Amino acid sequence: MLLIDINACIGCGLCEANCAFAAIRVVDGIAEVNENCTLCGACVDFCEAGALQIEGREEAVKDDLSQWTGIWVFTEYRHGRVAPVSYELLGAGRKLADRKGVLLSAVLLTDSAGEVPGELISYGADQVYVVEDQGFAQFTDDVYGNALEDLARQYKPEVILAGATAIGRSFIPRVATSLKTGLTADCTQLDIQEEDGVLLQTRPAFGGNIMATIACTGRRPQMATVRPLVMKANAPDPGRQGKIMRCAIAPDRLLSRIKVRNFFPLAGDQVKLNEADIVVAGGRGLESEKGFLLIAELAQELGGAVAASRAAVDSGWIAYPHQVGQTGKTVSPKVYIACGISGAIQHLVGMQSSDTIVAINRDANAPIFDVAAYGVVGDVFEILPKLIDKIKETRAS
Repeated sequence: MLLIDINACIGCGLCEANCAFAAIRVVDGIAEVNENCTLCGACVDFCEAGALQIEGREEAVKDDLSQWTGIWVFTEYRHGRVAPVSYELLGAGRKLADRKGVLLSAVLLTDSAGEVPGELISYGADQVYVVEDQGFAQFTDDVYGNALEDLARQYKPEVILAGATAIGRSFIPRVATSLKTGLTADCTQLDIQEEDGVLLQTRPAFGGNIMATIACTGRRPQMATVRPLVMKANAPDPGRQGKIMRCAIAPDRLLSRIKVRNFFPLAGDQVKLNEADIVVAGGRGLESEKGFLLIAELAQELGGAVAASRAAVDSGWIAYPHQVGQTGKTVSPKVYIACGISGAIQHLVGMQSSDTIVAINRDANAPIFDVAAYGVVGDVFEILPKLIDKIKETRAS
């Protein structure tokens, strides 16, 4: 909790002015805290009188940072398949490791490793930590969390990266809490700070209205989860050589309080936006669900998939599985055609890594044009029919 020394407080108001959550205010010359406090510590840092303190913070002695080295990527391996985001993270991790001059390692927790360690090396890992045990046959937060925590304590990586998937979002925060370190979730960009080599982690903040770059300067490991499809995987090199390290975890750490009775994959027709080379997306500018008939027709002619902004989904014009953006899917097709989409940052984080972005919007000042390779200013209801006809004409000839 946040402790306030009323004898030391001088009522200067710096804490109130610098609190992003309106959690502290000065009343009758003394600071008071309310239930909005998130214990972020900003007020403590700004308090020149030293009147504020977070209980327990003084116990967090800084690590000897020199003991921690190397970049780790948690490999999400389920039901005989490596999640694509793991390859993407190996591509990003390779760049980070090369800049720092350290090793890039993959961590594989599985009941049967097979040829996967060699595959991870081909995608850029210098070494692979492999733990094989039947306890990993089904995913549970406690077993996976215990194993990654124990490996991190033993080998001391400077950075741990994982995908912002259902699994990554589920157990990685547990590991960060156990290691008493920071975690930046849903990152869209990673970089290294030149002066001290600290990992710079960029993610949408304040409802996606700004992009915040976060650094964990005093604790290790630095941990981040990364949205799928925002990083690029390297092409595999089958001849690449690396080291495979077989590790063991104490048996009691692999005992779960959760029993998974069975696993049933989703059945039925799923919207495979992540796999489409061409995505045609519609937004508020389509005005109604009828507008998506044009989007669907164009997507069909191009052999692509139909996507939508949150505004279109919230309006009930199209189902949620088509939503792209911060609260939807992340896509990275060869071509992304945005029709009637203004380009709010919440949408951009889900598609800005597309190879080629084409924007059609009647507002010449729409933010979507800032990221588009090609832009058309005009009414989608005039442009799309002409585009569809031209594609059909070209195909017929």
